[in-house]
Amino acid sequence: MRRTADQRHELGAFLRSRRERLTPAEAGLPRTGRRRTPGLRREELAVLAGISATWYTYLEQGRDVQASDQVLGALASALGLTPSEKDHLLRLAGHTRPQALEADPLAAEVAAVPGFLDPHPAFVIGATYDVLSHNEAAAELFPVLRKEKPSFARWVFTDPESRHVLIDWEQEARGLLARLRALAGQHPSDERFTRLIDDLHEASQEVRSWWPHYDVQPRHGGRKRLRHPRLGPLDYAYTAFHLAEQPDQTLVIYSDERPC
Repeated sequence: MRRTADQRHELGAFLRSRRERLTPAEAGLPRTGRRRTPGLRREELAVLAGISATWYTYLEQGRDVQASDQVLGALASALGLTPSEKDHLLRLAGHTRPQALEADPLAAEVAAVPGFLDPHPAFVIGATYDVLSHNEAAAELFPVLRKEKPSFARWVFTDPESRHVLIDWEQEARGLLARLRALAGQHPSDERFTRLIDDLHEASQEVRSWWPHYDVQPRHGGRKRLRHPRLGPLDYAYTAFHLAEQPDQTLVIYSDERPC
């Protein structure tokens, strides 16, 4: 697949960010004294991956060169990429077909599901973190859901209320941004991601600071600490289910750890 100059630049910037975070010691290289730049040198990474240093430099500079699956796999291994980061690398290099993303039509039977799950907070989100359906328990925990066309991404980075509800706000915000980058990589031509990311950059100093780190993360379940308006701080476990017919739509269910 032919890649645009922007896509090649994004690939080069991602490779550079991963290279600069990897120390020689972590890569198994001997210490060579003081360094002017963080992380590995391009030549060192090229040796570890078994490729030409000049060719790797072209790749990182965003020149119009094509990398094979074998080369990308070698780079992912040398850089110690996580499975999500490797998938992101392959997408940026044009080795996976971009997923078609349509508007978020929500089937009525799916929209009704969060209501069945009360008193556990539950909601359905679309690819860009717009909330498509939710129950009353979720609206009590996240008051933003009572607004018209609520967006978790915009709420986290533009509404001070999010810093009160999300006890570990920075950890949660960084994770959301990493997941948003991964989703944007899956849909490189979708203007909704471009518009959302541009808006977040304009509104949030943290987004402007963190976005160049090129962190990527898949949607997943886990645990988080939230401040409930009536019950105070609580530990929650949450589970994410992707819908079979609309894999970019995700049902998220929360359960707190109060004694039964």
